[in-house]
Amino acid sequence: MSKTRIGIIGAGPSGLAQLRAFEAAKKEGHDIPEIVCFEKQESWGGMWNYTWRTGVGKHGEPVHGSMYKYLWSNGPKECLEFSDYSFDEHFKKPISSFPPRPVLFDYIQGRMEKSDLKKYIRFNTVARWTDYDPDTKKFSLVLDDLSQDRTYTEEFDYLIVASGHFSTPNMPYFEGIENFPGTVLHAHDFRGADQFKDQKLLLIGSSYSAEDIGVQCYKHGAASVTLSYRNNPIGVEWPEGIREWPLVTHFEDNKAFFKNGASEEFDAVILCTGYQYKFPFLPDALRLKTSNNLYPDNIYKGIFFNALPQLIYLGMQDQYYTFNMFDAQAWVARDYMMGRYQLPGKEERRKDIDHWVERNNSLESAYEEVDFQSDYIKDLLELSDYPPFNVDEVGEMFKQWLRDKEENILTYRDKTFRSVVTGTMAAEHHTPWMDELDDSKERFLKPKRKQAPVGQPV
Repeated sequence: MSKTRIGIIGAGPSGLAQLRAFEAAKKEGHDIPEIVCFEKQESWGGMWNYTWRTGVGKHGEPVHGSMYKYLWSNGPKECLEFSDYSFDEHFKKPISSFPPRPVLFDYIQGRMEKSDLKKYIRFNTVARWTDYDPDTKKFSLVLDDLSQDRTYTEEFDYLIVASGHFSTPNMPYFEGIENFPGTVLHAHDFRGADQFKDQKLLLIGSSYSAEDIGVQCYKHGAASVTLSYRNNPIGVEWPEGIREWPLVTHFEDNKAFFKNGASEEFDAVILCTGYQYKFPFLPDALRLKTSNNLYPDNIYKGIFFNALPQLIYLGMQDQYYTFNMFDAQAWVARDYMMGRYQLPGKEERRKDIDHWVERNNSLESAYEEVDFQSDYIKDLLELSDYPPFNVDEVGEMFKQWLRDKEENILTYRDKTFRSVVTGTMAAEHHTPWMDELDDSKERFLKPKRKQAPVGQPV
């Protein structure tokens, strides 16, 4: 009898979580299926794998990453910590709660290298098309090896879509923007604040990317930052130099006009207008169709495509929780694929989906959203042997983080939190975030200088 074959599309945090789940089972002595993970980039990490490229990569494929220089975690690291690989284990000392991208990427890589997961991954390989044969119950996946310019097909019993949903920009049109003489780009192509020093910036959008890019550009010397929202403002107390106005109505040359009757000239426009769920390698009947929300419809437990549960989606939710949520999903998916977890019937699955979707639709505040996703995580943890962690305590951290941002959007990253995995209290960073212009791992991990006694040299 041939061994079960599992195909994974994407080696970002979700795809890597799935590989880690299988490797954990293997270390426990279980016989695991044959697994192949396909990653179109040259290395793993998904969004955390920074590239200077925009538009297309060196093989002519659309650039996947939306990561930029100077990005620091915008949530406490204690809220995303792997329960089977702590920050203490990786860094051998306490670090602060809001590390920059290179530090988080190093943490992700440390866990993967410990598990020797690269052996499962084919890099520079992109999924082109999928067919499912109901008679053989197998997926045929058409793939392109970009390095060799070779197209081939492989068959799998299960297919896992872990390709993310922050790569295809949503690009709205505003009358006159085609004549704007300055820079116009989407957040997907933003690679750092350096080019916007001393410029008057207009950011269209009111979610995390608008908030973070706006504050980063302010920090790195933009002359002013205006955030333009469609429905609701971000609503924090902004410092002088950052403001929120209602949506742009149109442009005339370099002047933008707003719904509140105001108008202003700008040097650059950054569209922080979100992303589309795009799965061009899937036929219509297998494609997840949703907008960005905490519980997409038609996937049971947020994982299994209800019409065909052998098709598995990971990390497709809007996210407060990230790495540990992907782990919880991956452990449940693994147990299903290994026959250790049985799914209920289609109608029962539909009822469960309806329950979560209806509750999601009733949420009215960020605090309710945190509770909702916390409950979702707890639901998943009950279904597998993923190492448990105190989800309620993590939820309270998220709520404190929300309060800290409301209190001061410029200093919330200076706060510290306690790990629910090890109990370790985060260290204070040696430099306040607003004063720290170097996001390198070396700079971040540099020991804090001790103050010399009065009258003695430092």
